[in-house]
Amino acid sequence: MALATPPVQDNAYAAALALLDRAPLIDGHNDLPYVIRLDRTAKGDVGLYDLTKVHEKGDTDIPRMQAGKLAAQFFAAYVPPKQRNPAGFALAQIALMRDILKRHADVFRPGLSAADVLAAKAEGRIALFMTIENGTALDGELDALDAYFDLGVRLMTLCHNDSHDWCDSATDAPRNNGLSAFGQQVIGRMNRLGMVVDLAHVSPKVMHDTLDVTRAPVVWSHSNAFSLCDHPRNVPDDVLDRVAGNGGVVMATFVPDFISQASRDWHRPAKDQYGKSPEGIDHVKVEADLAAKAGPKPKATLTQYCDHLDYLAKRIGHDHVGIGSDFFGWINPDGLEDTSVFPALVAELIRRGWSEGDLEKLAGGNTLRVLRAVEAAAG
Repeated sequence: MALATPPVQDNAYAAALALLDRAPLIDGHNDLPYVIRLDRTAKGDVGLYDLTKVHEKGDTDIPRMQAGKLAAQFFAAYVPPKQRNPAGFALAQIALMRDILKRHADVFRPGLSAADVLAAKAEGRIALFMTIENGTALDGELDALDAYFDLGVRLMTLCHNDSHDWCDSATDAPRNNGLSAFGQQVIGRMNRLGMVVDLAHVSPKVMHDTLDVTRAPVVWSHSNAFSLCDHPRNVPDDVLDRVAGNGGVVMATFVPDFISQASRDWHRPAKDQYGKSPEGIDHVKVEADLAAKAGPKPKATLTQYCDHLDYLAKRIGHDHVGIGSDFFGWINPDGLEDTSVFPALVAELIRRGWSEGDLEKLAGGNTLRVLRAVEAAAG
């Protein structure tokens, strides 16, 4: 994986750097903990992975996070859909993130509330928010949410690429006709605790079901606009039209197949009917085979990504758009290669005429508002 493309050094880029010096930048989703778990050398050992050096074959490390001017990063305790011991796996990933906090206390502070984002910004550190990606981590026990919250988890993505006992996925056959009765209890408990409900990965029916019952704003931590790219993980217009009423935020993601319709179409022969890759495939071989048949893979770009931001801002308002990179150690769009690229992203939007106030909302202001609202709704 190449390092980020050198940014265009113009007035817009200088203005972007200045804006991010004063306004907190929050990224809503990053899979670094899973990357460390899968790394052949580190095998989950944070010390062996060494976050202090630039990982040229990855996309996330301390030098590039600092260059990207992050004030807060939401890291995921991702639980694979078919994991046999989902709760234990989630706990292991939480332990890994807590180890990052211990080893690098000079860089990160625990992210437990909106106040921690502003404190981290003032200190020149990064607030590390722990999340769970996949509600199978509850193992069917509602009270597990309380335990995860006490460990520091502040957001949960309800499912991943497979439907499970109480929540239907956007990329699998439905099992519950949306959100089950237990799933509704999960939303209620998360509201009571002050844990953010994340609707990335869920089916449109679950999106609507959750919006019907939640008493706090929700987020889509890494999803784009379905109207611009028809991947099932993206948010359809009829759901987008309810976001402002909820007060939530759609955090646009860097995943190429969620940005570029051409990239999505090129990959389609290797996906199942629900838009996901079969388990255990060799992605490198699959892409080589596709290239032999269909020609070079179309690239997703920073420009196309900003088209999604423009669309979302126009459809749901600048108060409801954020950033959720979903960096996961794989192929990223041109111009969005790693965690150093956020100033270049802001610069592109400045060139498109975004106001300073709207850029501050996108960077972190909207997510801060959601965090405060979720905290206020707790209890």
